[in-house]
Amino acid sequence: MSDIDIRPTDAPHGALRPSETNPPHRILVVDDEPNIRLTMIGMLSRSGYDVDAVKDGADAWGALQVKHYDLLITDNNMPKVSGVELLQRLQANRQAMPVIMATGSLPKEDFSHSPWLQPFAILLKPFTVAELLEKVQASLPARDGTRTRLDFLPILECQTS
Repeated sequence: MSDIDIRPTDAPHGALRPSETNPPHRILVVDDEPNIRLTMIGMLSRSGYDVDAVKDGADAWGALQVKHYDLLITDNNMPKVSGVELLQRLQANRQAMPVIMATGSLPKEDFSHSPWLQPFAILLKPFTVAELLEKVQASLPARDGTRTRLDFLPILECQTS
């Protein structure tokens, strides 16, 4: 995935370039594989997004406490804190934001036991540039502040029996 040639024209149809009145969306990328992180930074930056990237879920949680992001793109299987654990922390702290899980293995068991943890979108590795950019554009709010989907990360009360 790291040898993909990304050009600015690869941006999804209708993607807006940043300006003073139209600042770029901020995206946090979390992946323990350096080549994947660098590739996603390149893809997203060239498409007009403001991108930060970290190597694991613990660093991601720290970044989320310091800076506002419009979107979180995370792997699941990582050291320290997994993608599912990040979703749980967001829920517990009532931090609603769209999450794209870009992973090599889907945590079906976690999602079946906790359906409210479902991310906005799932990208199974390997994925294409077009697939990533399509999911990113669909998950972000429109420039007029409206959302393309309701409640990206619903805050639900979990009842135990």
